[in-house]
Amino acid sequence: MVREEAENMNTDMAIDGVETDRKRNHEIPDGFNPNYLKIYYGRFFPYGDMHKWMSYGNDGKHPGCDQSYFGRREFSFSLDKDIYLRYQSFNNAAELENSIKEKCPFKIDIGAVYSVDPANRNAYSGANVFTPVEKELVFDIDISDYDDVRFCCSGADVCSECWPLMTVAIKVIDTALRDDFGFNHILWVYSGRRGVHCWVCDGKARRLNNEQRSAITEYLHVRKGNENSLKKVSLVGHSLHPFLGRSYAEVLKDFFEGTYISSQNLFSDEEKYEKILKMIPDESITSELRGKWQDNKRPRDDINIVRWGHLKHVLQSGKHKVPSIRRCVEEIVLTFTYPRLDLEVSKHMNHLLKAPFCVHPGTGRVCVPIDPEQCEQFDPLTVPTLSRLLEELNMGALGPAGDEELENTSLGKSIKFFRSSFLHPLLKSCKEEIESSYASKVQRSKNPLNW
Repeated sequence: MVREEAENMNTDMAIDGVETDRKRNHEIPDGFNPNYLKIYYGRFFPYGDMHKWMSYGNDGKHPGCDQSYFGRREFSFSLDKDIYLRYQSFNNAAELENSIKEKCPFKIDIGAVYSVDPANRNAYSGANVFTPVEKELVFDIDISDYDDVRFCCSGADVCSECWPLMTVAIKVIDTALRDDFGFNHILWVYSGRRGVHCWVCDGKARRLNNEQRSAITEYLHVRKGNENSLKKVSLVGHSLHPFLGRSYAEVLKDFFEGTYISSQNLFSDEEKYEKILKMIPDESITSELRGKWQDNKRPRDDINIVRWGHLKHVLQSGKHKVPSIRRCVEEIVLTFTYPRLDLEVSKHMNHLLKAPFCVHPGTGRVCVPIDPEQCEQFDPLTVPTLSRLLEELNMGALGPAGDEELENTSLGKSIKFFRSSFLHPLLKSCKEEIESSYASKVQRSKNPLNW
């Protein structure tokens, strides 16, 4: 059975005695187990798909393909006992697969494509020989960065009450990347525990320099200050920037008013609503609201909805002419709901990010893709886990065909989505770009004096 296989793995990954044990018990203990991880890398990890993705069409036979492209990509492995191996590089999918199976990394990170292969970087001499030349534009959003505005969980913990903050983040950032910047090939991935990762893979995104990445990141960044700042969002002017206005009207306002203030009980007790009152820069207004809420008269309707209505009425009434007062409602909504990006992850080409389809060593959950068009249905507590996949393996979900039968497992839906909705359209675009670039190069060679 699987427990025996993990401890005494042989080369063909066979599971001895599975029929007898299957009848007795398929159950595998929940959580992460380094021995079971070996089986996952042997039977489930999609090496071929990862290689095709990271090659961006350069693994073909077209004369315009850069056969060195994949070999110049950096991978890093986090091993047991906090061993960290950077600057790993591989010439093909087989080398990548063999190394992962041999080292069994707890985590795989993906870095930039460099000017020379990272594994042999020390063999090259000269200044600036080893430099990053391409990298996906990436974003990292963690639920723990919302700890000051969520009251159901903290730290790495997450539940159905606060996870919708990640759903909102996906909607806002995905729309901006597509509509405001024209990107098409975007992959969202569950981090395995407390957040989401975004990979923007268009050619023009991969070739952005650090300054351009910083500009896009700052465009998407709204929250200012630190954890000790009373006010995290300060709006200027008489109206929202079109990007913020769209996000506010189409996503954030309805989510905050229709879901979040009640799920987090933001106005149910004094400790919580005082945090909101501190965002209002007028003591007369806060005193008026505080007095109304402390009269101990509990309304029949949801107290959170009622008190939010009080606040909106006072702030947005015609008697307040100062823009900073009238903008407080928007500032409160944005403070609680707007995506909180890890800025440094996005600004620099040499920053690494965890690969999709890793198994999180703390939860045993697989880092599966998320469909941004169906992100409301995504539940981090029901994603495929290491133990569940091994139970399915014990029950015969995978036959000798292996990869072809992955769709019979709980990982199958994620693999199918990755291929059909992300990888295949991306590779089609890459092929067209390679062919077009090569044709232009040939044309220029025929007309050397054509400026």
